Amino acid sequence: MFGGLSEKFQDIFSGFSKGKTFTEENIKEAVRQVRLALLDADVNYKVASALVKKIKEKVVGTEVEKKLKTSDAFIEIVHEELKLLMGAEEAKINFKKKPLKVLLCGLQGSGKTTTCAKLANMAKEEEKKSVSLVALDLKRPAAVKQLQVLGEQVGAPVFAMEGESDPIKVAKAAMGLEDEVLIFDTAGRQNLDEELMEELLSIKEVVNPDYILFVANCGSGQQAVNVAKAFDEKMDISGSILTMLDGSARAGAAISIREVTGKPLFYEGVGEKITDFQVFHPKSMADRILGMGDVVNLVKKMKKEISEEDSKKMEQKVLKGTFTYDDFLKQMKMLKKMGSLKGIFNMLPGMGKGASSMDFAEGENQLKTFEAIIHSMTKKERAGMDDLTMGRKKRIAKGAGISLGIVNKLVKKFKQMREMAKHLPKIQKNFSRDQQKIKKNPDFNRFFS
Repeated sequence: MFGGLSEKFQDIFSGFSKGKTFTEENIKEAVRQVRLALLDADVNYKVASALVKKIKEKVVGTEVEKKLKTSDAFIEIVHEELKLLMGAEEAKINFKKKPLKVLLCGLQGSGKTTTCAKLANMAKEEEKKSVSLVALDLKRPAAVKQLQVLGEQVGAPVFAMEGESDPIKVAKAAMGLEDEVLIFDTAGRQNLDEELMEELLSIKEVVNPDYILFVANCGSGQQAVNVAKAFDEKMDISGSILTMLDGSARAGAAISIREVTGKPLFYEGVGEKITDFQVFHPKSMADRILGMGDVVNLVKKMKKEISEEDSKKMEQKVLKGTFTYDDFLKQMKMLKKMGSLKGIFNMLPGMGKGASSMDFAEGENQLKTFEAIIHSMTKKERAGMDDLTMGRKKRIAKGAGISLGIVNKLVKKFKQMREMAKHLPKIQKNFSRDQQKIKKNPDFNRFFS
């Protein structure tokens, strides 16, 4: 996500001219490059122009502190303006209301049905609410079945009326459900049309939803922005959910949606799994756009999956140089709970480019293979006391019943994991420290000192 845009920003910042004060002349090329990078990433033209104008107004005349590089000072201003553009703070759904009714809308192919299940899973797992999904997409073949399959995965019952073709009647009948959260999946179209909008307006009148969330497929570029604006004008949406962010080179359009609609961004889908769903955080997004990693969401994942005690133990092992193959296997299992290793590595500040060139092991089958390899090692080999010579590797491969190439792959990944382990224990500590600095000094915008 934002890979091309991030790299362009890094190139702009690395080539920044030196100087103690910003002037029209010494920022001219950098500002031009920022505008081109945004437009190339499919950011709305008016939004890109307004953002660049604000950056320029903030930069010109600013004197750079002696302790800061000129490029760092410029990055601070760009980061702050990006964050403000996307809402500055998290937009949160109030789950205390009972029943809470959430209506999802958008074009066909935007990921509405999957997003319904992801939102239901979050409501159940994080908010501890009882949830029902309501099937109102009666146009698309197998849409109801898809929702039922997804509902079963997350443990949320699906309300549907077999043989009924009128979503208004289904919506009325669903009003009798007693769950704490009701999530309504609606029909979409390939393109906007009056029939779709009339149907949605009728559903809105029956349901009287607390939140109407537009599901935006960021892979569709500027179309997502234009459609979001049209839905808002007709439906008065509460905000948006961004999908397809993980694999889109045109995801820059996501930056524009809040500015164009004037409505907040609530959530983002960052993968295909039900759990690949998180609250949209403007600072996190600004960090990712500028290639600074994603500390905000990494800390959230760490707090959820890795105990403070385990984190401290890992830190001590790394500092003492005693990180072993047994530790590697343990960390692989823990980090697996947090998502793909490549995704986690991308969250580390300054590691984005490194992660893209690494071949990370993913999937339970490969994890089991690595476990078999490690268990075929002697105690000294697992502890790193004996070097894995070619002869030892061949013996281990034979004992695990796999090829020598896979053993070599494990050794490579062990070194990658050991490198990652140097960073993880410090992330949460730095996050807490810098949060305190921000509280004490409102003008402190830099996340890492």
